[in-house]
Amino acid sequence: MSYCLNPRCPKPENSDVVKFCLTCGSKLLLKERYRAIQPIGQGGFGRTFLAVDEDKPSKPRCVIKQFYPQAQGTNTVQKAVELFTQEAVQLDELGKHPQIPELLAYFTQDDRQYLVQEFIDGKNLAQELVEQGAFNEVQIRQLLNDLLTVLKFCHARQVIHRDIKPENIILRASDAKLVLVDFGASKSATNTALNRTGTSIGSPEYVAPEQIRGRAIFASDIYSLGATCIRLLTERSPFDSYDINNDAWIWQQYLKTPVSNELSRILNKMLESIPIRRYQTADEVLNDLQKSPVAPTPAISAKPVTISPSTPQPAGNSKSHSQIDRELEEMKTQFLGGVKPQKNKINPPTSTSQSTSKSIIDDELEELKAKYLGNNNTPNQ
Repeated sequence: MSYCLNPRCPKPENSDVVKFCLTCGSKLLLKERYRAIQPIGQGGFGRTFLAVDEDKPSKPRCVIKQFYPQAQGTNTVQKAVELFTQEAVQLDELGKHPQIPELLAYFTQDDRQYLVQEFIDGKNLAQELVEQGAFNEVQIRQLLNDLLTVLKFCHARQVIHRDIKPENIILRASDAKLVLVDFGASKSATNTALNRTGTSIGSPEYVAPEQIRGRAIFASDIYSLGATCIRLLTERSPFDSYDINNDAWIWQQYLKTPVSNELSRILNKMLESIPIRRYQTADEVLNDLQKSPVAPTPAISAKPVTISPSTPQPAGNSKSHSQIDRELEEMKTQFLGGVKPQKNKINPPTSTSQSTSKSIIDDELEELKAKYLGNNNTPNQ
């Protein structure tokens, strides 16, 4: 199918063999190569479509973003233009990272701005949460290790994402890597930009307090990632995991599976409302994660049984004669040379002193056996 990109087209669906919309006559191919096939999202600044690249033999899928602001007012529209252009610039730089979509094209057609980016095949974490249920500690640690390296890459290039949430993190089907998408709200963190109050952007549930006031910093992304983890662990909105009256996070009360004290401490530090008390860099969080790995479950192994003739055996837990004979034989073997004789092996003749020692040991072991069996009047069946 071909989908017409004219926002006012009453019937945008077309067959995939035509080049112009049969309803409104608009050109269906962007730059003579990118064909939209279905809408996949719409926000305040534009619309998003799944598309194919007709210029390549394999016709790989891609994503078209069309600038189409819904808000009114000169200042608002100007800000929308600025953000859309900025997203293209950011993707052009950041798309070199394997966990950020690559920018394929940025252009204007029919007086509308477009950007085309790599398609990430997979489900976002909000969808994963609905289908798979709450995440556990191992999954959250994997998520943090995966995404903190992406944030480190972005922050090193002076980019603050400003909209980290489950919907903007895709679990890529091909390699199970997490991909950070939607840089439409991202901000360049130059010194002048950081010292200037900007626009409050982002999803309120996940936004750090300073970002709400238009003063986003690198640590604001760390806060949003922490709030994302709380959402995935509890299946609740971060709003519902915070006690406003006592100014305290209470997410631990709503956990589906318990987490370690170490992970709780790390998440709470990511979620500090006062920025200076929060982790300042992705590296700081990664270092604490590495210092407190998940403790492996200890292997269950049977303890060796030792016979103590002076200690009576508990009732109902007595041993059979054959078991006692085997254990005494092992003790005898250890006394006589430390190696258990093997079957079908010819042993050299022993000296007289060895025979005498063997006789003494036999007598002592028989006494132990007699003492032990004296505590057990009824032999096992």
